[in-house]
Amino acid sequence: MNVSTMILTAVLNWCDTKIGLLLLFTLLLLISSQKKRNRINFPPGPWVIPVLQDVLTGFDHHAVDKVAEKYGHIFSIWRRGVKIVYVSGFEMVHEVLVTQGDNFLDRPVSSLYNEAFKGNGISVSNGYRWRRQRHFSVSHMNSFGGGRRTMELNILQECGRLCGAIQEDIGCAFDPQTKINHSVANVIGFLMFGKHFSNNSADFQALLNLSAESVSLVHTPLAQLYDICPWIMRRLPGPHEIILSNYSKLAASLRKQIEIHKKDWDPFHHRDFVDSYIGEIDKRRKDTEAGFRVENLVYCTLDMFEAGTETVTSTLRWALLNMIKYPVVQEEVHAEIDRVVGRSRQPCLADRVNMPYTNAVLHETQRAGNILPMNTPRVAHRDTTLGGYLIPEGTMVITSLSSVLCDKCKWETPDQFNPNHFLDSQGSFRKREAFFAFSAGKRKCLGEHLAQMELFLFFTSLLQRFAFSSPGGPEPSLEAQGMAVRSPKPFQVWAFPR
Repeated sequence: MNVSTMILTAVLNWCDTKIGLLLLFTLLLLISSQKKRNRINFPPGPWVIPVLQDVLTGFDHHAVDKVAEKYGHIFSIWRRGVKIVYVSGFEMVHEVLVTQGDNFLDRPVSSLYNEAFKGNGISVSNGYRWRRQRHFSVSHMNSFGGGRRTMELNILQECGRLCGAIQEDIGCAFDPQTKINHSVANVIGFLMFGKHFSNNSADFQALLNLSAESVSLVHTPLAQLYDICPWIMRRLPGPHEIILSNYSKLAASLRKQIEIHKKDWDPFHHRDFVDSYIGEIDKRRKDTEAGFRVENLVYCTLDMFEAGTETVTSTLRWALLNMIKYPVVQEEVHAEIDRVVGRSRQPCLADRVNMPYTNAVLHETQRAGNILPMNTPRVAHRDTTLGGYLIPEGTMVITSLSSVLCDKCKWETPDQFNPNHFLDSQGSFRKREAFFAFSAGKRKCLGEHLAQMELFLFFTSLLQRFAFSSPGGPEPSLEAQGMAVRSPKPFQVWAFPR
């Protein structure tokens, strides 16, 4: 054995010893941490090897349900390099989001999101900045969105364009996803920028593609490794590279639109959300903690564009898929539309109160579709008692919205598509306290009213004009895809004029 070989062997042995000691130290630290958690009455849970669990598996709502069967509605598990508390079932999720909502109001710091959003936006902000940004966004969503006739008229125009696009494919099987996505995205585009984006626009299509790709990747196990060891992942290839690149391009595109807006901005006439935000920047120059600045506007716009496009598109796709799978339900919807609206005019929002069955079908689509099965993580703001367990300040808490929407104590047939869940004995629409499709509490989706308006107008416009069926061959699957947003697998439809 020569000298070089001896030196190399010694170095490798030294490295093996160091790595072994490091792993042993880490293991002892984890065991000590687990024992400490147990001593303070921390929620129980399965013991898994951190990091490996994140690399090898996803931990979706099905996994949460399975673990909850053994440990109950509150349990803990190592994920993302930390001990996370999972909460399921209506009673306990309501406790976290509503009853003790102020104790679980903050979002945890995510290295991946922080890198992508540069600390801006609404969805992951906290404290005073979050309160000011959300208050402004909600009030102006109501002004330009869910509470304004102008917005309804714009949605109806998009409904007309969507029906026209489907009319072009009469007699052919087609995938409705792109057509629906274009129209839904244009509703948000109008709200943000006061204009319609052509479906033929390469820039607009690129925007939609970048957003959809990012949403599909961000909750994958490999992408979440970035939150565990960002200092390592920055130097390695992986989905985080695509996500960060996409968000950079999305931000640049939206920044360009905002700069165009600034050139003809009128302080006395606000056309849309961006105009109003620019005015708020000028108004709150001295209140720097509120975060009203152009760069934050870029990411607030990105937040709302992404949240408002992917979720509504997925829900409408579930609605069409349900009409194909349950033709009797489709016939009932057709009959109610004909009875209340007729064929000579477009449906309008005022019709909703007279269409309980259609409204029930849409709500059941949201319940059964379960598009956001796992709520965005929260952090305990202070030491809190939950279900008899102590949740220390700083603990990450994730609530399962899926477990609420399928809670056997709250729904008569939770595993079936059943519009009667939202109808009383007289056939009138009834609200359900366990309808958490938009989450609950102070952090619930700020675009809920706009989304419900879109769903009703798009769905009734489509069902007024067309009957939908499967093009033959294998029946479309009700199995879902995606982790962040649970959407139908691609499917084909036939549309027939009515």
